[in-house]
Amino acid sequence: MRNKITGFIISLFVGIMMFAVPVSADTDEIQRYSIFVEVNDDATLNLHYHIEWKVLDSSGDLGPVTWLKIGVPNSHVISTNPMSDSVDHINRSGNYVEVYLDRPYYEDELISADFMVVQDYMYQVDKLKEGETVYSFTPGWFDDIKVDKLMIAWKNDKAVAFTPECVIDGDHNVWETSLGKGERFTVTMTYPNDAFAFDLSKSEEVNDGGGIGDTIAEIIGSLMCLLFTGGFIAFPVIIGYLFNRGFKGNSPTINKTTRVKVTYYDACPGCGAPRKEGNKFCEYCGKSLVKSEETITDEQLKKEEKAALSFSKNGEYQYGPSPNVFIRVNSVRVPNPHYHAPIITSGSGGRGGHSSCAHSSCACACACACAGGGRAGCTTKDFYNTDLKLSALAKALDIKEEKAD
Repeated sequence: MRNKITGFIISLFVGIMMFAVPVSADTDEIQRYSIFVEVNDDATLNLHYHIEWKVLDSSGDLGPVTWLKIGVPNSHVISTNPMSDSVDHINRSGNYVEVYLDRPYYEDELISADFMVVQDYMYQVDKLKEGETVYSFTPGWFDDIKVDKLMIAWKNDKAVAFTPECVIDGDHNVWETSLGKGERFTVTMTYPNDAFAFDLSKSEEVNDGGGIGDTIAEIIGSLMCLLFTGGFIAFPVIIGYLFNRGFKGNSPTINKTTRVKVTYYDACPGCGAPRKEGNKFCEYCGKSLVKSEETITDEQLKKEEKAALSFSKNGEYQYGPSPNVFIRVNSVRVPNPHYHAPIITSGSGGRGGHSSCAHSSCACACACACAGGGRAGCTTKDFYNTDLKLSALAKALDIKEEKAD
């Protein structure tokens, strides 16, 4: 009887494992994944991507590959540009770029795609040491695809440190490795604060491509950080307010408002479903409904659209007469470059110390990471569960906007 019970338990366990851990064949292979990085004078990054992507299966619901979804470090993409004939055009979609190919690619065909992304918000001033700025970069990873060879070549002009160890090839730091499914690889480069036009308000942003669990963890971590630092921040802020009350412009922080002109498609470019008001992603296939995004200045607003300047809180607001054009407002508090902290005199006539957020990070920040990517065929089947990830990402962005507000 004991042997029968033991055999039954083992059989049950094996059966459960067979259903819990399904075995599936690889549908794609990334043979080469190369990123060439160059820092611009304004501290943005030129990211030149070269991907050699082999299609292993295009049968059934998968279909041929018509576009690739590549994770980028964050939503602050300045521009994109196709660099090879195989890339027809590129669509920006939050923390991803959608690389549309020149034709469908079938089983055993190799896609060789080149494109460039100009990326902002990639560094943090005084992150590890006062006087030095650190870039952190994690290339977009792939949860369901192995990468045979990853190479990051970073032009090292003016750099003073880097991690991890790598090969120095002329004026480039070169890292080479392979990645398993879902595996990530991070590099950092450190520069003097005067090497480029670093902006204190542009701290690196986090995008780990995670789901709701990661979002909740981030919220909890942020709350703990606020509680921990609140006691240290509250006292000098109150004292600063009492000393600066009545003196216009002498505030530790000021509002910085960025406005982005967002144009949506009338219908989903993927499956043709009409766009519902307020939707950023297609409710049927999960594809982005954003046609274009353009950062605008106050001077670019037309006379009849000046009312948009009255919107100071985060959100999207109608822009002109078109029903598909909006202004996305992002308002945050940043260090005031003209702020002079008060000097507190002690009872004995001695001079007290002073401090400013300009020389240290006032926020808890992590290494900058890209979102996961994948392949997309001509069907609407969500083969890599991208709809779930995009929903979680949208919720995370809404939470971050509420924080900034």
